[in-house]
Amino acid sequence: MRREYPEAPIVGVGAVVVHAGRVLLIERANEPLKGEWSLPGGALELGETLEEGVVREALEETGLRVEPVRVAEVFDRISRDEDGRVRYHFVLVDFLCHLSEGQSADAVQCASDAVRARWAGPEELDGVRDFTVDVIRKALAMDAAENL
Repeated sequence: MRREYPEAPIVGVGAVVVHAGRVLLIERANEPLKGEWSLPGGALELGETLEEGVVREALEETGLRVEPVRVAEVFDRISRDEDGRVRYHFVLVDFLCHLSEGQSADAVQCASDAVRARWAGPEELDGVRDFTVDVIRKALAMDAAENL
């Protein structure tokens, strides 16, 4: 299924990887959001569960093994071209994730759709799209609540 001008919505997963009060961001190598800082993630593959997809995407884009904790947010991302046609339509499921046991936060190695990666605190989200910042803040609050 093609991502640009699809015939149906595409299910995507995102990893809000939280470690020591910071979140992992990647700079996207491809559209949509090429050149922008965002969360590791991508399209779900046929026969793959949501959890399997988010683990695979995080590993492919950052080299990090993560464990999904729980769903942080589910939402639509619909982008239209200047003629009003749907250029992209994703139904996104973002997961609060933690690093797998024994995995170092310093082991980030960009691959596939990521140009660069960085860990960012809640005050270091300038340049990140508002809808992504909202998901990050929600996941950070969920993580903090779990650690009380």
